Amino acid sequence: MQTYGRDLLEIADELTTAYVEVFTSPPFEHRDPEQTRIAFRKRLEGDVERDGFQAWIERTEDGRIAGFVTGWTTPAPFRTDRSYGSVLDRIGAEQVDEFLVGAFEVDELGVLEHARGTGLARRLLETATRERSRAWLLAWNQNHDAIAFYRHLGWQEPEVRGPETDILVFTATH
Repeated sequence: MQTYGRDLLEIADELTTAYVEVFTSPPFEHRDPEQTRIAFRKRLEGDVERDGFQAWIERTEDGRIAGFVTGWTTPAPFRTDRSYGSVLDRIGAEQVDEFLVGAFEVDELGVLEHARGTGLARRLLETATRERSRAWLLAWNQNHDAIAFYRHLGWQEPEVRGPETDILVFTATH
């Protein structure tokens, strides 16, 4: 498994292709591949600049990306763009401060179809969070396999204090 920081941009096109493969197949088949590609690639360029950004890539023996995970340390003040506003609404400012700010934020976790069922998602997630006392991530409420996976690994959902949204928040402490 390779670890990256800002140098992830050296393989950005390859990672973007892998991302599109994962996040336009079920349950994400409603997403347009080209729009997904453009949005991820643009976001990636900013993400690598975040404090504490790291990425891990696992490759197959023939060199293809099998899986990836990216993340960073969640800064204060807590953002409100993208899904962050929904997170704040869902669990409240007190829990955001307690569980998320200063924790490692798992932004993207993906395993390509040819590598599923091998334990790779678990290894990627464990590698990304191993040296962290706290970590968190979001899951779309229609991604039932991912939700079951996080629960199986013992990740917890903070108490919902606001309106239900289409995302779930999971936290882990080590």
